[in-house]
Amino acid sequence: MRVGVFDSGIGGLTVVKAITEVLKGAEIFYIADTKFAPYGEKSKEQILKHSFDIANYLIKTHNIDALVVACNTATSAAIKELREHFPQLIVIGTEPGIKPAIQLSKNGKIGILATPATLKGEKYQLLVDVLSTSSSHITLYEQACPGLVQQIENGKIDDEKTFLLLQNWLKPMKENGVDTVVLGCTHYPLVEDTIKKIMGQNINLIETGYAIANRLKDLSKDCGHFNNGELKVNVYFTSYINLEMISKILNSWNNGGEIVVRNINE
Repeated sequence: MRVGVFDSGIGGLTVVKAITEVLKGAEIFYIADTKFAPYGEKSKEQILKHSFDIANYLIKTHNIDALVVACNTATSAAIKELREHFPQLIVIGTEPGIKPAIQLSKNGKIGILATPATLKGEKYQLLVDVLSTSSSHITLYEQACPGLVQQIENGKIDDEKTFLLLQNWLKPMKENGVDTVVLGCTHYPLVEDTIKKIMGQNINLIETGYAIANRLKDLSKDCGHFNNGELKVNVYFTSYINLEMISKILNSWNNGGEIVVRNINE
């Protein structure tokens, strides 16, 4: 099983980590598209182009069987077109975990942290409309987080600026008694400790990495994949990347497989 995964930077590694804990006997090719990061503040047309460029590269260079769009913004902008254009692939997207948040929340007050592009995207709006209609007791507190992805990409997870940004965004949620926060960007789990420091350790944080991993595992079985054997992860980056941050993330993994990190142009 050859699986391509991409995001605008290191955030999608939170999804890859979940995949490595669920999928065996596979080779993963992850692309951190740092040359064009962040996607969250780009137009739909720009994101669509980058998504297709990466998909074509992964197919031609690595002959992938599955494509995981480990980015909420790229999923919103490109998932429909990717599925239509590459019917031979398993194509899995990422979307904010509003449904599990509704199921988990005790008071119906749910915070959504996401990029500006995700919150404006048609896919997100349709999801909110459907879930809000079926769950009238739910109140959503949406918050765009411009600049947060850049802070994480630069390794400034514990930086004072990062803390102050999150504190400002989360203050209204805390004051309104939000008990569940949806991390609507794959980068955001990397700052979950800071979020808990602000909101309290009992806050429910919803990320979608394991849901994606389990979906991939189920679909791979349908294609005849036997889930056993060695696992290899290749991490590529398209421009500058904070290698210290990459090392910190990868060292926290415990999948027992081989991990290779390199510039895509090498």
